[in-house]
Amino acid sequence: MSIQIDNARPEEKESVVSLLKEADLLTEDLPDGLRNFLLAKQDGTLIGVAGLELFGPIGLLRSVVVKTVHQGKGIAGQMVERLLADADKQGLQEVYLITTTADHYFDRYGFAPVNREQVPRAIQRTRQFSGLCPSSAVVMKRNLKHQNA
Repeated sequence: MSIQIDNARPEEKESVVSLLKEADLLTEDLPDGLRNFLLAKQDGTLIGVAGLELFGPIGLLRSVVVKTVHQGKGIAGQMVERLLADADKQGLQEVYLITTTADHYFDRYGFAPVNREQVPRAIQRTRQFSGLCPSSAVVMKRNLKHQNA
């Protein structure tokens, strides 16, 4: 009954889309290869996903979900922390996310709400920011240690 967290493979996209749809999360703009996406599996069954899209020195954390029966076990946290550590290693300066329901969850990872007008153009140009997420969605930002290194 151990949980394994591994990098997503392109052929797993269909399973990822199914899990995201179950959670009412966006799937229309998922990157084809699922690069920088992590999958959590239990006994080979997909139970969680989290992804990070890169835009130069900026990242967009997205698609963080764990099946309801597995929530509260720290699985999402492990994936988020791993993605943030990878982002820092890659020299990213800051990571953004857009949420309609989970802003308080992401507080614990150092994310803080930001004004939509302060968001870099690269993030503003994403389909998530510019149309898929409602304008009432909360945009959050976390600076990484590597900033201005």
